[in-house]
Amino acid sequence: MSKRNLALVGATLVSIIYGLTFTIAKDVMPAYIDAYGFIFLRVGGSTILFWLAWLFMPKEKIDLGDFPRIIAAAFFGVAFNMLTFFKGLSLTSPISASVLMVSTPMIVLVLSAIIMKEQMKKRMVSGILLGLIGTGFLILYGKSIANAPQAGLGNFLVLLNAISYGFYLIIVKKLMNQYNAFTFVKWIYLFGFLMVIPFGWSEFSTVTWTTVPIDILWKIGFVVVFSTFLTYLLNLLSMRELKPTTVAVFIYLQPVFATVFAIGLGKDELNLVKIVSAVLIFSGVYLVTMPSKNDASKSMEEAKTE
Repeated sequence: MSKRNLALVGATLVSIIYGLTFTIAKDVMPAYIDAYGFIFLRVGGSTILFWLAWLFMPKEKIDLGDFPRIIAAAFFGVAFNMLTFFKGLSLTSPISASVLMVSTPMIVLVLSAIIMKEQMKKRMVSGILLGLIGTGFLILYGKSIANAPQAGLGNFLVLLNAISYGFYLIIVKKLMNQYNAFTFVKWIYLFGFLMVIPFGWSEFSTVTWTTVPIDILWKIGFVVVFSTFLTYLLNLLSMRELKPTTVAVFIYLQPVFATVFAIGLGKDELNLVKIVSAVLIFSGVYLVTMPSKNDASKSMEEAKTE
């Protein structure tokens, strides 16, 4: 198998794992451990794994001037990002959360226009408006199954998570261009772990581990090892061999896998609000991310050289 095909398989696996995570994490929260306690476990466990992996990676020294950027990336990419996502997921349904996450590319575009002064075209503005309508529709009217009575608040928190992740992608871009990923990701997770300790320790310390079923322990392990650590490694493989635009397309598979898995296990159900919201958000993302004629021609030329 060629490196490019291997990278495509890796990107697909990432989408499958993330799709499974929406339902697997929902099984754990809040019945056995509350959201912030789960984040304490996830970030703490992943921090240990990233530092262990770093031992086998090329060693680089980080300039002191880059640590403020690393700390900001830790806040937006780990602490605030994960705290809002898991708390939101504990209140809403897997399908709603996965649909809202698809708005991330639109959020990145808006933040790039504001922070980096990138120009937006009319179709992009139209796409953003469509996505906002779909997102608002889901937050205000997205009812869920009985175990998610606070779906509106949960959906809003998942949206905050997507916005936070958008900031993270912009902040981390310079670090990706300057260092090997393992050089700085271990610091991002370490600082992120320190930030989540005040929120997660109390919930983590109240868990009665002797009463937690074995299958729930396996699901917790899945989120730490597969949903966090392994997906990051697979994303590194994909980004080395594929264009960023190609990798970005795979985020749209997550709601598909999340929906199939959630409905298959009876953990969620489709309704008209979710379907309409998904159509609006996907339509908005398409308008925002579709390449112009010049970009398409350039991509075809680049593809010939891959």
